[in-house]
Amino acid sequence: MRGKTAEDRSLVEILDPVAEAAGYEIVRLRLMGSDHARRLQIMAETADGEMNVEDCAKLSRAVSEILDAADPIKGEYTLEVSSPGVDRPLTRLKDFVTYEGFEARIELDRVAEGRKRFRGLLVGVEDDNVAIDLDGEEETALVPFAWIIEAKLVLNDKLMKRGADERAQRIAADPQQTSE
Repeated sequence: MRGKTAEDRSLVEILDPVAEAAGYEIVRLRLMGSDHARRLQIMAETADGEMNVEDCAKLSRAVSEILDAADPIKGEYTLEVSSPGVDRPLTRLKDFVTYEGFEARIELDRVAEGRKRFRGLLVGVEDDNVAIDLDGEEETALVPFAWIIEAKLVLNDKLMKRGADERAQRIAADPQQTSE
């Protein structure tokens, strides 16, 4: 899920060790566009979920060095390294634990319980299943993580407050840090 296509997944395999050596985790990688105007988008963060402008620049330099040497992408492309943002994609099983209690949208690669799309409150992980309390349903649904093709937090007041609180904590810890 961190990479959507076979080409994306191949790039994740190449770039994961580079990101880890630089102190980051790739949350999602997408190579988008046509052969003439491609964009490689990498969303990443530190182990504690942070990613500021300096981090993006550091990871971009590390990734560029490997991409230039290995040349795994045909033609020209633009590299874009960013934070996953507040309404981030959920691409790793641990993301569903970290954001327990927050609302998410999940799309599956197959029909389960008569549908492919789910929206509700994340309530954790059980084995390799994501537990979600669905809107209007009494029972908690268990969705196999392997079936998820897209998952994203829903931007709402609770999520915005968490983002603001985290930013305030970072600034209090380091008043010089004002960029994201």
